[in-house]
Amino acid sequence: MSKFYFLLLGLLLSHLFYGQEAHQNIEMKGLIEHEKKSFANKMLVGNINPNTLNYDLQYQRMDVSLDPAVQNISGSVTSHFKTKQDLSSIYFDFTTALAVSKVQYHGSNLTFQRLPTQEIKIDFPASITANTLDSLTINYSGSPVNNEVFFTEVQSGTPVLSTLNEPYGAQDWFPTKQSLNDKIEKFDFKITTPAQYNVAANGKLMSETILPNGKKLTFWRTMYPMTAYLAALSITNFVKKNDVIGNPPFPFVNYLYPSTSSNPAKMANIEWTKQAMDVFETYFGAYPFRNEKYGHMEFTWGGGMEHQTMSSMGSWGKGIIAHELAHQWFGDKVTCGKWNDIWLNEGFAAFGAHLANEKLLMTNTQFMTYLSGQINDITSMPDGSTYVPDTSLNNINRIFSSRLTYAKGGYVVRMLKWILGDDIFYQAIKDYHSRPNLAYNYVQTSDLNASLLQSTGKDFTEFFKDWIYGEGYPTYKIKWKQTGSQLLLNASQTQSMPSSVNFYEMPLPIKVNGTGGETAYLVLNNTTNNQNFLETISFPVASVQFNYEYQILEKNSTVTQDNTLSVSSVKKEEFALYPNPAKNELYLKGLNKATEFSIHAIDGKLIRQGNYQPGKSIGISELVPGTYILTIKEKNIKFIKH
Repeated sequence: MSKFYFLLLGLLLSHLFYGQEAHQNIEMKGLIEHEKKSFANKMLVGNINPNTLNYDLQYQRMDVSLDPAVQNISGSVTSHFKTKQDLSSIYFDFTTALAVSKVQYHGSNLTFQRLPTQEIKIDFPASITANTLDSLTINYSGSPVNNEVFFTEVQSGTPVLSTLNEPYGAQDWFPTKQSLNDKIEKFDFKITTPAQYNVAANGKLMSETILPNGKKLTFWRTMYPMTAYLAALSITNFVKKNDVIGNPPFPFVNYLYPSTSSNPAKMANIEWTKQAMDVFETYFGAYPFRNEKYGHMEFTWGGGMEHQTMSSMGSWGKGIIAHELAHQWFGDKVTCGKWNDIWLNEGFAAFGAHLANEKLLMTNTQFMTYLSGQINDITSMPDGSTYVPDTSLNNINRIFSSRLTYAKGGYVVRMLKWILGDDIFYQAIKDYHSRPNLAYNYVQTSDLNASLLQSTGKDFTEFFKDWIYGEGYPTYKIKWKQTGSQLLLNASQTQSMPSSVNFYEMPLPIKVNGTGGETAYLVLNNTTNNQNFLETISFPVASVQFNYEYQILEKNSTVTQDNTLSVSSVKKEEFALYPNPAKNELYLKGLNKATEFSIHAIDGKLIRQGNYQPGKSIGISELVPGTYILTIKEKNIKFIKH
C-alpha cells in the first residue's frame, strides 16, 4: 500500500474512531518500520545525549536552499552556544547521511569527525573556558534519507516539502541538540526557494525578498524557547490567510493548499479555531506565544503535529484542531523532559479535545457518549501504564499509544479535575505552566505533582503512582441500603492488574435518585477496600447511580440494593466548621485528633497550610475579607471572612 493510501486510511479512521485503537494515533506520529530502521545506531536512543550536556544551545540560524520538487537540502546552520565547562571539542546530533563540507569558526575551518552514532564531533584549536558565549557554522548538503521526517510529495500536481521531527528526527536534516533538557532560546529560518513557492515555519515572518537570481528568500524568526523536535517548515504554492485571533487579538496565520482555501467546510473549521482559542484562554490562560502568532501550515500527512506557533495539519476536523491548539500550552510551552513522560504533552492535549467537545461541540448527552467511548478504549485491555517504560527505537509506537498516552493520559487529567473541582483545577493548571522554573521549559510528572501541591495543598503522589506508573483500572461493587433518613453504602473494588496496583484511592461519585424525582449528589472518600459510608438522605431512595458523569476510570462496575448491610459496621466521622461567616477565628467541631488542613482563595490560590489541633482555633485575622475554602480530611468547606 502506498504512503498516500496508508495516510488516507488513517484519516478516515480518525473520523470514525477518534482516539480508538483502530486508529493507532490521531496525530499520525506512529513511525513505520522504514523510519525505525533509519534510526539505527543513533546515540540519542531515549532522552539525553550525554555528549551534549556540557553546553547550552542558545541560538540557531538555518540558511538553506530548498526546492519542494527535490528531496535535497544545502546550506548552513550557525549555532550560538554557552559553555558549561572548559571545552576542547563540541558535539551536535547530526545524521551521517548528509555531507559536511566545512565547519567555520572565527573565520577558520575546524577539523571534525562524523560518528556512527549520528553525531558530529568538532575540535577547537584551543580550549574554550567555561561560561563563554561562542558560535560556529556547519555547512552541509545532501538528500535526507529519512523521508518520514523530511518529505516531498505532491498536492493537486504541485510539489510540497514538509518536515516532522518528533521524536528523534531533527538531526536527520539539520545539526542540533535533540536532548530533552535544553531548549533553543531563539531560532531563525532563512530559506531560499524557487520564487513561486511560499514557506511556512515557526515564529514571526520577518521578510520575503526576491533575490537577484530570481529566487525567493523567506525569513522566519521565533524568540520563544523551542525544543528541536518542534522546529518545522512546509513549502508549496500556499495561499496565505492572515487574520487575528484571541482577546486581545494577535496574528492568526494560515498557509493552505489552494484546494483547501476554496473549500467552505474546511475553511469553516479553520475559522472555528477562534472559538477554541477563546475557550482555551479562559480555562488554560493566555496563549503562550502571543508576540508571534498561532496558525496552521498544511502538509501531506493524515493528521497533525503541534509545531510551535504553527501546527502542521493534514486534516481539518475540529477535534484535531483543538488537540493541536491545546499542545501550545502543553507540549510546547511546557514540554515533557523525557519521552517516558509524553503523557504530559498528549494527555493534556487529549483533555483539550475533551474541553472543546464539552464547551463547544457536543450536547451533554453526546459528551457522555464520547467519554464512555474513551473509557471503553482505555479499558479494552487490562494492562499498560500511562508512563512509557521503554522509549527505545524498537518501541516508538508505544510512546504514541493512543490507548495509553492519549486516551488514558487525557482521562487522568479529567480525574484530577474531578478530585479538585473545576475552579481549583483550572487555576492549578494555569499555575503549573506559568511557574518560572517550568514555563517554556521541560517538565516531568514530579514537576506537575509539586506544582499541584503548591497550588492546592494536595499531594498527588499516590494518585500518580496508581494512574501514571501503575497499570490497569478498577471495577467497583457499590451496595446500598436505606433505613429511615440514613443511607448506608458499601464500596469494594477489584483491579485489572492487582500485581501493579492493589487499591485505587479515589473519591467516588454517587447520585441518589428519589421516588419523587429528588436527587442528591455524594462523594465517597474511598480509602480502603470494602468500605462503608453512612449518609443522611431526606427522601425515599429509588436508585443509586455510580460514576454518573464518567468522572473516573472504571469498567463493569455494579450498583445493587442490599438490605443485609449493617449500619453497626460504619464508623462515620462528622465534623463542622464554625462560626461561618467568621472574623478572626475558626473552630472545627467533631475532630478529635491533629489533622492537616489548607486554606485556598476562591480562585484556587493556596493561602496557608497548617495542622489543626483539637480544641484550638484556626486564626484567620490576617486574611482579607472574602470567600475561602478550608480543605481538611479530603473535604472542601467554604467559609466567609468578614
